[in-house]
This record gives sequence, C-alpha cells and structure tokens, in this order.
Amino acid sequence: MSRNFQAQGLNLQELAHDGQPWSETTLITDLQRLAAEAQGLTPTDAVQWQVTGELRPQAGAEDQVWLHLNAEASVPLTCQRCLTLVATPVEVDQWYRFVDSEEIAMAEDDEAEEDLLVMAPQFDLMALLEDELLMALPLVPMHETCPVTPVFSAGDPALEAAEAKPNPFAVLGQLKKS
Repeated sequence: MSRNFQAQGLNLQELAHDGQPWSETTLITDLQRLAAEAQGLTPTDAVQWQVTGELRPQAGAEDQVWLHLNAEASVPLTCQRCLTLVATPVEVDQWYRFVDSEEIAMAEDDEAEEDLLVMAPQFDLMALLEDELLMALPLVPMHETCPVTPVFSAGDPALEAAEAKPNPFAVLGQLKKS
C-alpha cells in the first residue's frame, strides 16, 4: 500500500488499513494559531508527532476507525513571573474513535474515555494536532525557578497602582475588631 498520506486531506480509512505509525516533524511556524501563542520562535522550533490508525472490530457492524496521536514540542512562552522566555514542554497522547455522525458522537461522548470525532472523507490532521497542542499549553507559563527576580522600582506604574488600590479585606478586618 502506498504511504503517500496528506496531513490536511487525510483518508482515515487508508491510514487505518495501513496500520503503520506515521511520524513527521512540523515547524511551529507552520501552525499559525500555535505560533501566535509562542514568543521568540526560531526557525528550528518544531513539533515531533506520530499518528497510528487502526481498525477495531465491533459486533454486528463495520470495523471502527481509531486514531492514536502522540506529539511533543518545546514552545517558547513568556514566564508570567519574570516576563522572560521559558521553554515550555508540551505533550499530546490521545486516542480518537471515529463515528458516522455528530448525533452518535454526542450520545456516546459521556461514556467514552477516548475522544469521539465524526468520520470525514478528507480529515484535517494538522488542525487536530494544533488544537491538541493549544489545549496542552499551560494557562500560566512559568519557570520552576526564574533566572531573574522581578524588581519594581519607585515610579513604576504597576507598583504605584498596587499601592494605591485599597485592600478589599481591610473592611472585614475592621468588622472583626468590633
């Protein structure tokens, strides 16, 4: 069987019948939404990914198409503590089961451990990969130990705003004393 797969117009049945892992490297700059989240990308920042399709028999019906996606990347993000770049490891390890319609997917979704997707004649694997990587990004990227300590200087608008803002719990402290 030919291994001439196209990630943006993938024939899932063909991939499942092939049954062999398909590995690729994709530059983060080629994933526009992920690249928009990143800071200070280099031309070599990339995602290593592998996908495997398989057919699983089911009683009284056609074999079901399943897909397993593994991906790893190091995405440069801004540390929210020190505001410098932090290389953030991102990993995806997810199974997908393909069903015939959105109604079936909605009905079976609560009981399924795997993600359910609707079978399409031309599946966009790159969109799925990018979606999963975006969901795997941390909400607040930070170094474990920041290389620099944030310092506020006198006259810094952020420091002045913090000092000028009254403490909302100060009123509660007054009530407790009474």
